Amino acid sequence: MTDARADLPDGKRKVTLYRNGSVYTAADPFATAILVDGDTVAWVGSEQAATSIADSSMDIIDLQGALLAPGFVDSHVHLTETGIALDSLQLGKVRSAAEMLDAVAASVAAKPVDAGATVLGHGWDESSWADQSLPSREELERAAGGRRVYLSRVDAHSALVSSSLAESAGLAGLDGFSSGSQIKGRAHTSARLAARQLPDDVLQSFQARALAEAAANGYVAVAEMAAPHIGSAADLRIAAGWNSPEGSRKAVPEVLPYWGQLAGSEDEARGILESLGAGVRGLAGDLNIDGSLGSRTAALRDDYSDAPGERGNLYLSVDEAAAHLAACSLLGIQAGFHVIGDAGLDAALDALDQAAAEVGEPRVRAAGHRFEHVEMADPGAISRLAKYSVTVSVQPGFDAIWGGPGRLYHERLGRRERGMNAFASFYAAGVPICFGSDSPVTPFSPWASVRACLEHSNPDQRISARAAFLGHTRAGWRAAKYSNPMAGQLVPGAPASFAVWEVEELMVQVADGRVQSWSTDPRARTPLLPALDTGASPVCLQTVRDGKELFTNGSLQS
Repeated sequence: MTDARADLPDGKRKVTLYRNGSVYTAADPFATAILVDGDTVAWVGSEQAATSIADSSMDIIDLQGALLAPGFVDSHVHLTETGIALDSLQLGKVRSAAEMLDAVAASVAAKPVDAGATVLGHGWDESSWADQSLPSREELERAAGGRRVYLSRVDAHSALVSSSLAESAGLAGLDGFSSGSQIKGRAHTSARLAARQLPDDVLQSFQARALAEAAANGYVAVAEMAAPHIGSAADLRIAAGWNSPEGSRKAVPEVLPYWGQLAGSEDEARGILESLGAGVRGLAGDLNIDGSLGSRTAALRDDYSDAPGERGNLYLSVDEAAAHLAACSLLGIQAGFHVIGDAGLDAALDALDQAAAEVGEPRVRAAGHRFEHVEMADPGAISRLAKYSVTVSVQPGFDAIWGGPGRLYHERLGRRERGMNAFASFYAAGVPICFGSDSPVTPFSPWASVRACLEHSNPDQRISARAAFLGHTRAGWRAAKYSNPMAGQLVPGAPASFAVWEVEELMVQVADGRVQSWSTDPRARTPLLPALDTGASPVCLQTVRDGKELFTNGSLQS
């Protein structure tokens, strides 16, 4: 495979012609070829025109019928945690406490670690177990041969810890600590930080693993949602540093970094930004107003259906959230919160009202604030989000895994489950929306995420494949207030950032079953996307950002 580098060693710009495929572009819905000049799209058009412009100075890539489309943007990720999850004990398939203990013991036996090291694991979800009992701290300790153990739940809002980790991290007496092995709240934050006190080179290796996985799945950018309760400022600096590669380091997806730290005033917000030692796009992301539904820490108006008397946790007051929004609005930067439950969203919206009363609605709107997840939004809340032009960053994979009768959302919320993840309602109200994975909570799997939008568990909230695709590509750049307004599309003058996909069939797909779901009629003038009802997702053949190759599986030939 020929490297699609933007420049050659002699300083000349590299020119590459991709032809004999399908190019997803608004410039020509039936384009089969695209010309890349350095880091920029120079031309898109037909096969006949490609023949006329091809010459010996170009690299010419035969797409062999493949689809070349704008690269995906994941609007919510955690790079270090993703790398750890990919390279540590994966617990998504365990179905009981006994299986979990066996997995911990087998992991230690297969990959011995020092007695002082921590056994790391991720992905368990007891909501699918026949017996939802969890192993004790002492049982985890024995299974790991006396080593410290930290096993994060699939939602990453709680974890199981061994006795030695609980003791060394000083968890006793902290909010969220109990007699069992599962910890939440401040206890979870302390345990996570204690378990992941890793040197910079190790943090960098985990992030490299995550970025390679993203590139292999067609992502050209990821929004890193860093926060003090997740990792250190050093971890953030490493993530931001990938955008300025040193030496011969391989190109990776662009990192769009955020830092979720609370500011009480404009001066405090400015001080936080100056202290980080890395440029961030805002004080937003996983600044938690509440927690998660799986761990029952999302703040609800009414009790959890499966835990009478429990309504989750509100980690920030309306006054604190309002001060943060006002401070960031005055600086003209993005603020935002992690918010999932309806009571959590009530607090965030009341904070918007309060901030607007203080600094003026135009400043609040202009800052382009963003809320992450927003899983429980009724029509009134959606209208208020639209009023302030708040971008909602949502995760379609959540509904695919946990939505629908008999699944986690129904177990936790009962009939309220029907109102979850209101994608179509957001679009209808004019709320800006973008999509992400929250990796490692759900994997880097963009076409599965697009399919989840088409197949939402509530038919009323389904959206078309085109709307979903734009939400996973161009909207991700816009949500991050990216400087180049042409990012996320393939038209002349736009950045040459795209992925090439092996596909079985191309079609137009809509969410409403009453409407014909496919069309090859030239009069439709609609670019085609992969058929997502075949049971298989498209295979990534190549990923390119700004003309530089991030990934190839070697199938394409020049």
